[in-house]
Amino acid sequence: MITSPYEKYKNSSVQTSTPGQLVIMLYDGAIRFVKAGLDGISSNDYAKANMNLGKAQTIISELMSTLNRSYDISKNLYSLYEYMNYLLIQTNIKKKVESGEEVLGYLQELRETWITVTKQTAGMQLHGE
Repeated sequence: MITSPYEKYKNSSVQTSTPGQLVIMLYDGAIRFVKAGLDGISSNDYAKANMNLGKAQTIISELMSTLNRSYDISKNLYSLYEYMNYLLIQTNIKKKVESGEEVLGYLQELRETWITVTKQTAGMQLHGE
């Protein structure tokens, strides 16, 4: 049962978001968890690193499962997501932040792309295109 006002707001924002906005939220979460995982490695808090990198992997796996693989771009994104999950595993095992930072760069770039696409799509809908 949701009792806190923040939880009610968060639940409502997910239920009223467009598919593009939901993807952006997933990227936001993955970025936040990768950063927290890298922070865990930097501070030698390996439990924190493991938990947060695992959460980022779960989000990336969710992004993979939602792809419509009948499009070439989806196949390419799937491969990129697979690679990011591999890098996160390597980051977690070897406790080296470089591969995690590489994933962070991909996620931030993909997030910005989705923001652009979402804005363009919203603009076309406003103009009846």
